[in-house]
Amino acid sequence: EAVSPSSAAQCVAFIACIEVPRGEWPELISALLGGVASPTSTEGLKEASLEAIGYMCEEIDPAVLQSSSNDILTAIVQGMRKEEPCMRVRLAATKALLNSLEFTRSNFQNEQERNYIMQVLCENTQCQDVRVRTAALQNLNQVMSLHYQYMETYMGQALFAITVQAMQSEDDDVALQGIEFWSSVAEEEIDLAIAAAEAAENGQVPSVTSKHYAKGALQFLVPILMLVLTHQDEFDDEDAWKPNKAASVCLMLLATCCEDDIVNKVLPFVRDNVTNEDWKYREAALMAFSSILEGPMPDTLLPVIVETIPVFLWRMDDPSSVVKDTVAYCFGRICELHPDAVIGQEYTGQLLQGFIVGIELEPTIAGNYCLAISSLAETAYDKADDSETELPATYCLSPVFEVLVTKLLAATERDDASNGHLRSSAYEAIMELVKNSPVDCYPIVQQTMVVIMQRVQMLLSVSSKISVADRSQYNDLQSLLCAALQALLRRVTKEDAAIIGPQAFDSLIAMLQTSSTGAVQEDVLMAVGSLIELLGEHFLAYMQSLKPYLLVALNARDQHDVCFAAVGIVSDLCRSVGKAALLECPDSMMEAMFNILSDSNAQKAIRPQVLSVLGDVALCLGAHFQAYFEPVLNALQQVANVPIDPDDHEYVTELREGILEAYIGVVQSLSNNNDAASAHNGGVVNTAILQPHLTTMFAYLEQVANDPYRTDSNIAVACGLMGDLTKCFGAALLPLVDKKSFHSLLQEGRTSKVSKTRALAMWTSKEIRKLKV
Repeated sequence: EAVSPSSAAQCVAFIACIEVPRGEWPELISALLGGVASPTSTEGLKEASLEAIGYMCEEIDPAVLQSSSNDILTAIVQGMRKEEPCMRVRLAATKALLNSLEFTRSNFQNEQERNYIMQVLCENTQCQDVRVRTAALQNLNQVMSLHYQYMETYMGQALFAITVQAMQSEDDDVALQGIEFWSSVAEEEIDLAIAAAEAAENGQVPSVTSKHYAKGALQFLVPILMLVLTHQDEFDDEDAWKPNKAASVCLMLLATCCEDDIVNKVLPFVRDNVTNEDWKYREAALMAFSSILEGPMPDTLLPVIVETIPVFLWRMDDPSSVVKDTVAYCFGRICELHPDAVIGQEYTGQLLQGFIVGIELEPTIAGNYCLAISSLAETAYDKADDSETELPATYCLSPVFEVLVTKLLAATERDDASNGHLRSSAYEAIMELVKNSPVDCYPIVQQTMVVIMQRVQMLLSVSSKISVADRSQYNDLQSLLCAALQALLRRVTKEDAAIIGPQAFDSLIAMLQTSSTGAVQEDVLMAVGSLIELLGEHFLAYMQSLKPYLLVALNARDQHDVCFAAVGIVSDLCRSVGKAALLECPDSMMEAMFNILSDSNAQKAIRPQVLSVLGDVALCLGAHFQAYFEPVLNALQQVANVPIDPDDHEYVTELREGILEAYIGVVQSLSNNNDAASAHNGGVVNTAILQPHLTTMFAYLEQVANDPYRTDSNIAVACGLMGDLTKCFGAALLPLVDKKSFHSLLQEGRTSKVSKTRALAMWTSKEIRKLKV
């Protein structure tokens, strides 16, 4: 076969991926190894055999090939040797090694084998063939990530010099790999720092400790990265991955890894070049500054940013569009990460005027200013909000609020708004401004509601005329308008609710009727949830119209996001409307939620939400819930007994929290009805119904108490359930609750840093002590 890569090698590998894991084609590995090692093999056969080995190593579970790993590695390294005259064979071998590194862990644990592999790799980084050099550097990147703990011997002797040389290469592919090597180092050391902090918190010693290679190399890396940042072109493809972009990412990772140490190494370049006559150096200075905004301590960066912003303001009107784009990106990062440097400063007004002008520039530039406005809105509101109950009367954005919203609304309808994510960024900024608006901006919020409702109506009027080609963009616009409407509904006053309620509901139902994608339906349902919260009990008038769509969404278990949003609607109805809404279709809703819990194909992430909502339903229905009492508790027991991966700690804790919240809702719904029942039979009926399930509940509570991975929220709901049961059953419960595991759980809760957890644990402890008196 004359072509490269070999088609036959690909076919062999595809078949091997099916047969080798099943124990079939046992002679394949030895045949491929023979194709590499035999002195009679042609260069083409060696290359194709190595390609097939590489493809197999990439696709097949490493455990399947483990028994042959030494032989495979030997053949690969033999093809990589500098004595191999054929560059195509060396390239195929080097690529095969990259794909086989996952199952060579045992080889790297052996110092002699590790030394030989590293020697061959380092030799290949000096190969005259750029492709081989690039592939060898890719291997070094992967080796650093997989075998960091073994790299100390090689870093000073070879790796530092090899990668620094590669970073300065005129060949983009080689330079990229050199830069990404140090990105890999920084990422690994960031993870090691996190692991070390967690180990220290738990009184343990981390298995691997950081050697701080990044911090030690910083003084050499930063000047090179600064220079690489200047290697851009005015007409670079924004999606192309080039060394200057990799250098920016590397700086970001180094800033996170080395923190304050990087600031003074970057600032001289920024100060010297932000006004450079060459636009490439001006842009590089801005990008360098943007790249170190996350990682160093805020107290270190704040005075530097305040000092630098007045200089950066002049770059907002730079003759170079690339520089204008980067300064917009820089201000977006500043507003996101260090908004205090923008709010309440002498230059704040001038900066906001620059943002207003920037919204009308090219889409990518305008989009960055939209992101900056989004970040500023929340900070401005937080600084003005000195009350937990009342909206602030005004804030620093009030003088420009109307013009900002007007410009942003105009930006969403620009002909080029689909470029650079401008439309979505502008709508996001509008939503943040609305959500974080003070009293004096409410008239603008009202006007914005009118505009958004008009746009919704216009969109619905052309629904039947949208072509297949335009349908995706139409759906995106529907989702954006739903999200904007949701933000507005959360900000509208109760006085305006009755006016806009009917039109808003009719528009949302119309979108449910015409939408063909789950993403739009999810957004519509979330907006409906905001309308429910706004209207409260008055939403009952719309329940008959909503019911069929809600039930369809609850039963759409194959559309996870839609189903999840529908479950959220049930919770909103419980909390905002009350039992009258649920009694419109209680059996159908409960059946749909039971089906979600029992459906093994439904996404597992939705189950904790359903369980929690069952608790809401129980509380909401009160006495009417008794019809569902046994089915709900049986469902809880079944879910609790479903086998789950114990290593999936996040899901386990979410599921347990959902089950405990459901139990709390059930217990409170029954105990809250005791007063009503007492007029007839002394209030004992509800607790009698609950009695047979106590053993199951406490067995589950004990699982939570003994779980070393339990979260603070798990502890809170567990304490809450124990307290509710103690309050409900009194002294009869003492044998179940007076256990060492529960005492330890309560002790941990009482010393929690979270006030809610602490309060629940203290209350439950008090209730248990009462039983012992």
